[in-house]
Formats: sequence, C-alpha cells, structure tokens
Amino acid sequence: MSIRKHTGYNLLGSLLPIGVSLLTVPVYIRLVGDARYGVLALVWSLLGYFSVFNFGLGRATAQRLAAIGGSSPERAASVFWTAVAMNGALGAMGGLLLWPVSNYFLGQGISMDAGLKAELGPALPWLMLSVPLMTLSVVFGGALQGYEKFLELNIIAVATAVLAQLLPLLVAWKHGPDLTWLLASVILTRLFLCILLFWRCRIHVLGDSAAAFSRDDAKSLFVFGGWVTVTSLVSPLLVVLDRFVIGSMMSASAVTYYVVPFQLAERATLLPSALTQALFPRFAADSIVESRQLATLSTRALAAVTTPAMIFALLVVEPFFRLWIGPEFASNAYVTALILLLAYWINGLAYVPYTQLQAAGRPDLTAKCHLVELLPYLAVLFLGLRLWGIPGAAVAFALRTFGDWALLMWFAGALPSGAAMLRIPAALLLGALSIAVGLTVGSASWWAASVTLLTASLAWAWRSAPAQIHDLAAGAAKRLFIDLRWAERWAQSK
Repeated sequence: MSIRKHTGYNLLGSLLPIGVSLLTVPVYIRLVGDARYGVLALVWSLLGYFSVFNFGLGRATAQRLAAIGGSSPERAASVFWTAVAMNGALGAMGGLLLWPVSNYFLGQGISMDAGLKAELGPALPWLMLSVPLMTLSVVFGGALQGYEKFLELNIIAVATAVLAQLLPLLVAWKHGPDLTWLLASVILTRLFLCILLFWRCRIHVLGDSAAAFSRDDAKSLFVFGGWVTVTSLVSPLLVVLDRFVIGSMMSASAVTYYVVPFQLAERATLLPSALTQALFPRFAADSIVESRQLATLSTRALAAVTTPAMIFALLVVEPFFRLWIGPEFASNAYVTALILLLAYWINGLAYVPYTQLQAAGRPDLTAKCHLVELLPYLAVLFLGLRLWGIPGAAVAFALRTFGDWALLMWFAGALPSGAAMLRIPAALLLGALSIAVGLTVGSASWWAASVTLLTASLAWAWRSAPAQIHDLAAGAAKRLFIDLRWAERWAQSK
C-alpha cells in the first residue's frame, strides 16, 4: 500500500511541474523576449550540469539512512551531518568554479547584444550561491527519501518548482526583465527549497541527536557517491550523444526528426521512475531474498501496466504526428518513433534492477554497465546512421537499452526469470510494430488487427498482473461507478 501511495506522489510530483512549465514558457517569452529567455535557458542548463558537484551523495545518504532505519538515531544523525559537511564543501568548490566558467561561457562564448551582456555581468555572482544550495538540497532530499517521506518531499518539490516558474515572471512584471533580478529570484527559490527540506529533516531524521562527523561514514558515502557520479556523467552521454552525431553526419533538420519522437517516447519512463523512487528505501532495508521478491513483483506490475499502453502508442503514433505537426513530419519521424517507443519500454523495466543494485550498495555495477556500453553504442550508432539514416540511430539506441536491461538483470540475478516473464509482452509489442508498419491506418484490416491485439494485451496484463494491481483497478472502477451514480442522481434532481 505504501509503495503504491509513494509511487502516486512521485508521479504527481513529476507531472505537475511539467504542466506548469508548459503554461509559463509562452508567457516568459512574451514578457522577457526571445534573446533574454535564451540566456536564462543557458543559465539553467549550466546549473544543471554543475549538479555533478553533488557527487552522488544524495543517493548515498538515502541508501545509508534506509539501511539504518529507526534502529539508531545517533547513527543516522552522524550519516546526515557527514553528508551535509561533505556536500557543503563540494558545493562551495563548485560555486567557485562556476564563476570563471559562467563568465567565459556566457560572457564571451555566446553571441548576444551589448545590453544583455551589461545585464549579465552583475547577475553572474548569484550563480555562485546556487551550487552549494543545490548540493545541500540534494542531501536533505535524499535523507527524506531514505525515511520514505515521499508525500512531504513531493509537496515541497512541487511548491518550489511552481515558485521557481512564477517568481521570475512576477519580478519581470514588477521590475522589468533585468537578468540580475531574474537570476536573484531563481536563487531565492533554491534557498527556500533548502530551508524547507532542512526543516523536515530536523523533524524526521535528526530529532534531538547532536551534530557529528564520522570519517568512516565519509569514506563509505564518498565511495558510493563516486560510482553514482560515474553513472551521472556517462548516462547523459548515452542519451544525448546521438543527436550531436546526427547533426554532424546529417543535418539540423534531421536532429528534429529524431529529438521530437525521442522526447515523446521518453515520457514512458515517468511511471518506472516514480515507482523505483518509492522502491529504493525498501530495497535498501530488505534482505536479499525479500529484495528479489519485491523486484520480481515490481517488474510484473510495470510490464502489466506499460505493455498495453505502449501497444496503443505504437498503433496511433503515426496519425498522432500527422494531426499534431503535419503529414510531412509524420512520414519522416514515425518509424523512428516506433523504434524509440520499444526502446523506452525495455528501458523502463531496467529501472527496477538498476535501483535494486544501487540500493544494495553496488552502484559500481550500474556504473560499470554504462561504461561498458559507451564505445559499442557509438560504433553501432555510426553504423546505423550510415545504413539506415535516422531510424538507424533509433535502432542503435534500442539495442543499447536492451543490452543495458540484460546486463542489469544479470547482475541482479534475475535475467533468466525476467526473460521468461517478458516473452509474451515482447511478442505482443512486435505484433503492434508489424501492424503499424504493414497496415494502412484506419483501414478495416488495421482496425480488426489493432482491436484484437489490444484485447489480447489487456487479457495478458490482467492475468499476469500482481494482486495489488487487481485491487487497484477494482478500487478505481468502484470509485468511478459511485461518481457516475452520484452524477446521475444530481442530474435527475435538476
């Protein structure tokens, strides 16, 4: 029950800021202008890159506190304060390094008019403060995750994310779109986030325990966090390198035909991400046997929920692109989208062994998997682009995600059982791919094949889903029936 609730909290916590961003971006552009918004986007990207100075200590803190549980408050306080001291120092180093980097990259490396450069100069010192605030917030968030305080964590994250979108708009409306004021408002929201998270940590993690620093804790946290950092550095390369290679080997327009389907397919990981965030502290606290049982149950649940949804996406992606963007884009991008949807289906399932291994204290295994995949992926990417163009890049990415899943499942000791579990959904997905490529959308044969396949996928999902999914579906159906009955009675009373 708690995992289900925590997954729901995490999912809503991911979706709500996306909705707010979709609403505010057009307002930003109208209020501050294209050029100034472009500078802000570059600043946010630069700050995102400097999150590497967290050095994985947020994840390490969550793992250690989840493993300790409530057995030793003094031990938990030692881990917490040690992580805070380390990440505070690392954040200060990152802030000092950010000053010359941002001064060069934004002040000299980017072409902008003299007015924007004049605004940017006084605004850059604010960026130095953002890095230590960010690294400390990550530790505080990791501590709350370790204690499974997902509702509070997501409420704070959503509130500050909304504030980070709205406060700069309010500042621009009141004081004008000056970059100094805009960046100061961004840093203010980060400070607010840091204060709120620390307040909750004082209540749930620290209690009356005194501050302490442990060299043993520092060593274990740094080793764990170091491997997480390797993953944090290599994993984005495995995701973004393809578009740079496409741009250099083909054209900028070719990148568009790849990136739009990629970003659409990437949304399929929202549910696996939300679920595995909730699972992480459970994996860390459970025994090996319990962890494997929970991982098997979670994979079954994910496969049962995502397979019918992915089959539906495969069947409608071409008409969706045609309606959303246009026939020309659909003809150029839908095959790529089909391949990437399959890739992200298996990638979503790989979240479970990935989280299981890290929670068990083996982030080195996940990092080594990504390091092993990098060079073969690049070779297959170049070959795929040469042979098949943009769909070839999607094939390379799909092969890489399948290999990643297989390696992670093997290290987790679940590859044979996992492969057996996924034989039927994989066959159903390949059937959907055949319909999408081989039949004309809207024809009688397309409708007959699509309805038959969707029905078969729903029947398989219901049969293979864990009992918890059945209970969830039954509860949702009951609430829907009650709501419909209430609406009917209300309509009759009118």
